[in-house]
Amino acid sequence: MPERALPYRPHNHQACVARAMSDARVICRAANARLTPIRERVLELIWQSHKPLGAYDILAKLGSDGHNAAPPTVYRALDFLLQHGLVHRIASLNAFVGCAHAGEHHRGTFLICKQCGTVLELAMPELNQAIEAAARAEAFVPDDMTLEVAGFCPGCEKDRQHD
Repeated sequence: MPERALPYRPHNHQACVARAMSDARVICRAANARLTPIRERVLELIWQSHKPLGAYDILAKLGSDGHNAAPPTVYRALDFLLQHGLVHRIASLNAFVGCAHAGEHHRGTFLICKQCGTVLELAMPELNQAIEAAARAEAFVPDDMTLEVAGFCPGCEKDRQHD
């Protein structure tokens, strides 16, 4: 499997989108889940940037595409994409970002740039295991876990140091 590109470094972003869409089709086919045209378009819109999109941002982009979608349509599409592990919800931003590890069972760990808004999904199973072990030591059973770390990506941090 080729290495994933870092969102804040130059890369062929179109390859990110193509891979995400291809992964989504394979995952949905394997789950016998219907990736409708609107669900596919919502996923594509989310992947058009490494910055999270809110539901109403998605709705506006669909409208500019000529789709006559209502908020419930977007929320249903997002629920489907979440259910199948194709996107993650960034709670602190009430927005969604494409899953860089679709098809792999994992918990979301994200680095969020406070300046440019770029989100990087980390693959850190050892971190998640440590948190789960600490929770179990307290007799707590984690059901869902997403870790969001706010800070500055390399480009924005460099800009901040020059100010």
